[in-house]
Amino acid sequence: MNKKDKENISNRDKALPSGKGLGWASNVYFIGIGGIGMSALARYFVANGKQVAGYDKTPSEITKTLQDLGIEVHFNDNVSHIDSKYLNPDTTLVVYTPAIPKDHSELGYFRTNGFQVLKRSTVLGEITKQTTCLAVAGTHGKTTTTSILGHLLKECDVPVTAFLGGISENYNSNLILNGTEVTVVEADEFDRSFLTLSPDLACITSMDADHLDIYGDASELVKTFEDFSKCVKANGKLFVRNGLPLDGITYGIEDYSDYSAQNVRIENGSYVFDVRTPNGLYKDFKFNLPGRHNLSNAIIALAMSVEYGLPHPQLAKGLASYKGVKRRFTYQIKTDDFVFIDDYAHHPEEINAVHQAVREMYPSKKVLAIFQPHLYTRTRDFADGFAESLSKFDEVVLLDIYPARELPIEGVTSNWLLEKIKNPNKNLILKSELINEIKTSDAQIVLTLGAGDIGEEVKHIKEAFSIAN
Repeated sequence: MNKKDKENISNRDKALPSGKGLGWASNVYFIGIGGIGMSALARYFVANGKQVAGYDKTPSEITKTLQDLGIEVHFNDNVSHIDSKYLNPDTTLVVYTPAIPKDHSELGYFRTNGFQVLKRSTVLGEITKQTTCLAVAGTHGKTTTTSILGHLLKECDVPVTAFLGGISENYNSNLILNGTEVTVVEADEFDRSFLTLSPDLACITSMDADHLDIYGDASELVKTFEDFSKCVKANGKLFVRNGLPLDGITYGIEDYSDYSAQNVRIENGSYVFDVRTPNGLYKDFKFNLPGRHNLSNAIIALAMSVEYGLPHPQLAKGLASYKGVKRRFTYQIKTDDFVFIDDYAHHPEEINAVHQAVREMYPSKKVLAIFQPHLYTRTRDFADGFAESLSKFDEVVLLDIYPARELPIEGVTSNWLLEKIKNPNKNLILKSELINEIKTSDAQIVLTLGAGDIGEEVKHIKEAFSIAN
């Protein structure tokens, strides 16, 4: 393939021809359909009457739920496994995730045979164009904030579709469907995907260094968030966490932001607080998720909802009924003697947030943190930060690095990270040794942390210790 052909493919992936839209496609084929963002789009298209199929590398709980919806999913990169009805470029839209390798044979086939092939972010941007779009950006907090916001709008009977980056505990899904006039989306900074959006209301929760394999350095990441802030429509509104170097409506906790949680207290394991707004004080909100980071997520979701025009009583009722997102400080076992919590935390700041939450809820109990590093580059770039955050727990156990899309980097290993951790109560084990490791600990609180396949071990741990407890 020559340089010109490559440029044409790249341009075709970035945008649809002017005015074409998505309505022409009766079939949608996903490459990487098991991804959390991809599967939400697949559900959306099924709900809108499209024929949907796709490929993923391995079976998972997500792919099983898609198959239960009637979506054809296969796990071998082979065009011959694709139903012939998806091999017509006049009727089939192809959607792929940037996590798919460039030499993927199915992706190559569709690109070289006249199909419209688009990144997930481009498709999401196209869907939101005809709606009032509320977008949530930030290196941390996107999924929880998006799910709170989507839930609040639905509870206030707004005709909303919300695309979530996790499985909502309220809906057991990563898609909330209650109409099509409003969309709520995660604005993902990975691969600069969020620059395809043109939101009416948008927030930025954080801009901590991450994805340095994409951006090179933190300043380039910050610049891209600045670019995203300019994507907000001319008559739209941008919300930013107090302290970020961007102009917008500010939010925070017990400070002088435009929207701020005040009089924060804990009652029966839940936050109760008031919200100061530009138009007055709203009293006695209840929020059931632990951790100041989650409280911050709730404040920005409330702020965007208020600016959209939703009433205080319904928002208070909606927030009190919010249950959370799976793998975001999710209680798996909760007894007087033993607590097992699972969390997606895979960045030092996220681990710090989990630590704050668990110490606030269980100040006198011993805590064991089991962490699976995610990506060699992230482990390399933030090794000192990981060591500092993990050292705060009473005991630390590491698993081997989950590579995801990456090849190993010489010298970057979990053992290398373990040596940096100052806490003497530390160990490196295999996944097969997890249950025995927990049994030998006298910790009353056990945490599993990471964005890799550590989540698949949760059910085994839960089974082993539910019986014991």
